[in-house]
Amino acid sequence: MATERAYWLAWSQIAGIGPILIKRLQQHFGTLAIAWEADYPELMAVEGFGPQMLQVVLWERVQIEPEAFLETHEKANPCFWTPADADYPRLLREIPNPPSVLYCRGQVDLGEHQGTTPTIAIVGTRDPSEYGRKWTRKLTTALVKYGFTIVSGLADGIDTEAHTSCLEAGGRTLAILGTGVDVVYPWRNRALCDRILQQGAVLSEYPAGTKPDRTHFPQRNRIIAGLSRATIVMEAPAKSGALITAYVANEYNRDVYVVPGSLDNERSIGCLGLISKGAQVILGEDHLLEMLQVMPQLRLVEPLFDESHRSGIIQGLEPELQQVITIITMESISFDAIVQHTHLPAAAVSSALLQLELLGLVTQLPGMRYQRC
Repeated sequence: MATERAYWLAWSQIAGIGPILIKRLQQHFGTLAIAWEADYPELMAVEGFGPQMLQVVLWERVQIEPEAFLETHEKANPCFWTPADADYPRLLREIPNPPSVLYCRGQVDLGEHQGTTPTIAIVGTRDPSEYGRKWTRKLTTALVKYGFTIVSGLADGIDTEAHTSCLEAGGRTLAILGTGVDVVYPWRNRALCDRILQQGAVLSEYPAGTKPDRTHFPQRNRIIAGLSRATIVMEAPAKSGALITAYVANEYNRDVYVVPGSLDNERSIGCLGLISKGAQVILGEDHLLEMLQVMPQLRLVEPLFDESHRSGIIQGLEPELQQVITIITMESISFDAIVQHTHLPAAAVSSALLQLELLGLVTQLPGMRYQRC
């Protein structure tokens, strides 16, 4: 796994090769180490690779020695994960364009990585009304009481209110940045960032020292959505980065909740548009908590099953879950082997494994290996 980690990092350094293409390489060749050695015709067989891009790949690839680059990179970036690492966040594995490298500063909670700690995004305009601020505080405080980790983007306005309210309620919050994890933007949030580092973490797909760039923030929004079981949009005008987060969350099959506002308030127009497209309306703290009870990670699971009960559950599983659990025995098996035997997409296998864990039917072992309970 250490070797594959080096190749995830190395591929991410090549110009024009983003998360989707890297994931295609991994799926096509089985490992990125094998893909690194592939020649021109072999790479041409991968969807998305054309002659011009391959010229760039072949030129830049010889400039990087993956293992040596990893060793140097770790000195400047002491904490980061790639999809080859067991601690890479589980929810991000389920999305089609997971960050190839995810950098971190602060306090790590493995429950968030494994999907056992519930996470929810709260986003909105940088210029909220007092109504938007009030309801951000109320909903954040209610969610913290029920053990949710609050995910947002450290921007002005709703993001700042969500992080601050979470910290004041004694909760844990994750700030997803469009800069390196050592660069605070906006600068006026540096004190808030320091507090987050003590009570949560800051995450980014950009290495240390990366300055703000307008192209980074829409990309950052997909990580906010990807790390969260659901996204709440507090206030958002017709053109808002928060709407990008909501649209992406919907594409990822995650729930989207909206605080309704007035037609006379420009900050609410984007929210009302989301409602017209099917987003769920929040009618208060209790209503939100009631809706969240239907989310998979909050369903109560019996702590102990007898064998007849367990067999009944297995027989009643959806076909995709049946297909996955049939492969898993009391002998541990790797994630990649499950994908290979089931012929299912990696994202589908990851989702199925999470559901099977929540049902108490399988357990995850170190090194992304699984076995029957």
